[in-house]
Amino acid sequence: MSQAEILEQLPKLNSVELREICDRIWQLEEEQLLSGRANPSDEEKALLDRELEEYSRDREAGSSWEDVKSRLKQWSKCEMAPRDSAAGRD
Repeated sequence: MSQAEILEQLPKLNSVELREICDRIWQLEEEQLLSGRANPSDEEKALLDRELEEYSRDREAGSSWEDVKSRLKQWSKCEMAPRDSAAGRD
């Protein structure tokens, strides 16, 4: 299935299916990051460098990856909810 075909099918999915896809995408991105296969943009690299610098100054200021991942998943569910409700899907 091509990327265009996948994108064409997304609007046809219900909110549970969309969340499952989001979770799988996060899982794949995490695997790529941890394995070194990710190709972050220059902007993402700069952000990571700034965050690493800040962490170096204060190691207690950061969050664990599990905490960050949990917040991102919760945020993505909140972001999806209004669109799902407005579309009358669930």
